[in-house]
Amino acid sequence: MTDLGKLMEATGIPVPRGVVAGAADLVEAAEGLREPLVLKGLGPLHKSDVGAVRLGLTRADLPSAAAEMAGRTPLDGFRVEEQAPGGVELIAGLVRDPAFGPVLLAGMGGVFTEALADTALRLCPVTETQARRMLASLRGAPLLYGYRGGPVVNLDAVVATLLALGGEGGLWERLELGEFELNPLIATRAGVSAVDIRYIPGPSTATAPPAPAPADFGPLFEPRRVAVVGASARRPTFGNMFLEFYREAGTPVVAVHPTAAEVSGVPAVASLAAADVDYALVSVPAERCAEVVRQAGAVPYTQVVSGGFGESGRQDLEAELVAAARAAGTRLLGPNCLGVYSPRGRQTFTGGGLGAPGGIALISQSGGLAGEVIKVGERRGLRFSRVATVGNSADVTPAELLRWLTGDPYTAAVGLYLEDPRDGRELFEAMAACPKPLVLLVGGRSAQGQRAAASHTGGMAGDGRVWQALADQTGAALVTGQDDLVGALCYFQAHGGRPVSGTGVLVVGPSGGAGVLAADALDRAGLRLRPLPEEARESLAALDVGGSLANPLEIPVGPRGRQDLVRSVVAAVAAPYRDVLAHVNVQSFFSYGTRPEPLLGYASALAAAQESVPARITLVVRNAECAPPGVEEAVREIVGAAGIPVYVSMEAAAVAVVAGGRHGDA
Repeated sequence: MTDLGKLMEATGIPVPRGVVAGAADLVEAAEGLREPLVLKGLGPLHKSDVGAVRLGLTRADLPSAAAEMAGRTPLDGFRVEEQAPGGVELIAGLVRDPAFGPVLLAGMGGVFTEALADTALRLCPVTETQARRMLASLRGAPLLYGYRGGPVVNLDAVVATLLALGGEGGLWERLELGEFELNPLIATRAGVSAVDIRYIPGPSTATAPPAPAPADFGPLFEPRRVAVVGASARRPTFGNMFLEFYREAGTPVVAVHPTAAEVSGVPAVASLAAADVDYALVSVPAERCAEVVRQAGAVPYTQVVSGGFGESGRQDLEAELVAAARAAGTRLLGPNCLGVYSPRGRQTFTGGGLGAPGGIALISQSGGLAGEVIKVGERRGLRFSRVATVGNSADVTPAELLRWLTGDPYTAAVGLYLEDPRDGRELFEAMAACPKPLVLLVGGRSAQGQRAAASHTGGMAGDGRVWQALADQTGAALVTGQDDLVGALCYFQAHGGRPVSGTGVLVVGPSGGAGVLAADALDRAGLRLRPLPEEARESLAALDVGGSLANPLEIPVGPRGRQDLVRSVVAAVAAPYRDVLAHVNVQSFFSYGTRPEPLLGYASALAAAQESVPARITLVVRNAECAPPGVEEAVREIVGAAGIPVYVSMEAAAVAVVAGGRHGDA
């Protein structure tokens, strides 16, 4: 048995008996092995792709089979082993993700591995529950349970194998991991057998530098005074723009200028060392930033707006900047970021004044996107506690900020926009430890897959699905666009403090195709509509709502309908459900009527319903553009006061409701 085979034996993963030999010694080496035999060519190759595996052989067949293989492709040698009994072929493997470290993969294996790409990922270490969920999530999972009369496999043995690879104390902790793969791993009623093993060592992993002591980011978000470096006394610059934003917000601010006594009406000091501030914003050319940061010895936090560092290939400038911050004793935000927004602390990087303070935090690697989320979100009623743009994250990282926000009494939910997490393993641990709702939006999710991989595991684990694994293991909601990020945060702002009661979703709205489309949207989002319980049907019959007593539930909603009916209906049937998704066709209110009062009456009735039931109500105002100006805003204000979030499409509402259901489901 090879050293790798001994390693498998030590972990308790069964492998077929076999030997490694040269072509001339195969027959003699195979003495004592039970026929039929399997011959495998050895080398950095996918054996089935180049015909380097032959099944059902006798000892006498070995020389000719070896000669045929060697004639097809260069080989490092051969392994001959006893052929394992047939069963369900799986793949189980490990790969070191460049951002998140060791990752476990499981899926349907053998020749189906690449054809079906039916796999699941989890970041190591995995628990038994997570391993079982991985297997249950596979499209081929029915094959494990005796599909169409087939044998039921020993699922406990499969789970034990996954834990031996990726669980606490598993192989992921002992290998110099590049890529490791069992494919196929044959599962039968009796157990499992790893009939092919591939191990590609990776470079030795350097010991990570010690994490910085936990920072108090209070002065970052609520500084006593702010300094701006880079504003000009002669012409408008980015620095002058930030000075104006701070003046508009009423933030105590000072400019740093070598000669001017004031800049844009703001008092100036000659150097950052003389500024006496908690936070300094630096907006000078990249080549000068390190020189400025070296002066920040008394400044707890220094933010560098300027680009032209690692994101532009200038890792040398970025390293010099970080060294300057370390030498000065200041913590560095950025470079290549816009800064911080916190209405409570009068911190801002946007114009137009400060919104109302609230409980929503955002960590973003894009300053532009963060600005959009702030402005769009505030128009939809979001109220922010802390927003930090981190750019290149050369010093202060998303993980470090999230750890602090976890204990921040002003923050109730956190959104994250990430492109390169920079500290993926620490981010995973911080997200797993955060009890608050998390919403994750990732840019460039497929970028990690643009590297060649020698194993199936390496290829499939590197295609961006690691982000889904991160969300699954931490209970975060993974969304695919900015609008859904805002929508999910709106849901958590509205319902985050409401105790969870019931399960599933009830859809309530007018008759027609909208209810059917709502069911389709929820189905695509992964939600199933539970039928109405019998007691709910009896209550509805007494209300004489008409129509079909099903889920989606149709009730007359319109300019000539009973606007208070929705309150009675929701009170009668909402108890078994976690969420109630109510929808109205705004167009109908103004095509068959001209006054806004019926629609506003409906909104008031829905708000009253939320105050009387534990279920979480969400409202979809379809075709809101058909209302006169100001009506949609009035509807939002009425239901918002009762803690009901509003969406303009079923799809957007479905994403938010799914996010609400995922919180804590890791």
